[in-house]
Amino acid sequence: MQPLTAGITKAGTGIDGISWNILGQTYVPKTLSDNSFSWHATLPPGTFVPPHIHPTQDEFIYLFEGRIDLWLDGRDFVATAGDAIRLPMGQAHGIFNKSDQTVKCLFWVSPTRRLYDLFWGIHSMKEQKPDEVVALAARYEVNFLPPPPGA
Repeated sequence: MQPLTAGITKAGTGIDGISWNILGQTYVPKTLSDNSFSWHATLPPGTFVPPHIHPTQDEFIYLFEGRIDLWLDGRDFVATAGDAIRLPMGQAHGIFNKSDQTVKCLFWVSPTRRLYDLFWGIHSMKEQKPDEVVALAARYEVNFLPPPPGA
């Protein structure tokens, strides 16, 4: 069990100085406990998180800058700066930066489950080949799906 520790994770830094490359995006972990895990994400233009399901976690995103095209449970949505996105456990979703601007946002999940460990696993891959990422994710309670139409 990992309790939440009191303190501040300063701007521009992550827990223990961690910064991950996940599918061409930069993830910087900000908080970590058994109950929740958050990370600052920078999504360059053209990057995306393929459609997937978290069967054991609710996920949230708060957008600081940019625009996200979201595929949620078979429907398309758009979120812009100041919007909060709610992704209930068990609902399929994909996140796409189809714009020409970098997206900056804060993600968090509750409970943490094995997502922190999954990010270490993906970051540590020599090459982040889609089939290998999908196989690894399945072992860490994230189930990737085929791309939605027009993605």
